[in-house]
Amino acid sequence: MAKIPAAAVAASGLVGGYSVARWTKKRPLGGIALATAGAVAARQWHRAAGPKAAAGLSVAYVAAFAGSHPLAKKVGAWPAVFAVAGGVALASWAVTRGSDA
Repeated sequence: MAKIPAAAVAASGLVGGYSVARWTKKRPLGGIALATAGAVAARQWHRAAGPKAAAGLSVAYVAAFAGSHPLAKKVGAWPAVFAVAGGVALASWAVTRGSDA
């Protein structure tokens, strides 16, 4: 079975977490989706690039989630979520390119 790239997992976690929270109106469920995808991505980052890279990308993932909130006040919720998801995906790709993550 083909492995989903860590960049896609991380971006999907940010978009999916927001989607679940918005559509169910239950923020904790969105948090579970966000955290689960983040853990899967972190495991892939660790395997692909080592513990320091995994820690750095995990911090970026959490910072993107936090940063999407003030950004949403300026550009709207969905554009903010897509922007930070794209940023995390790009960072993940840049750190893990050349590996099979």
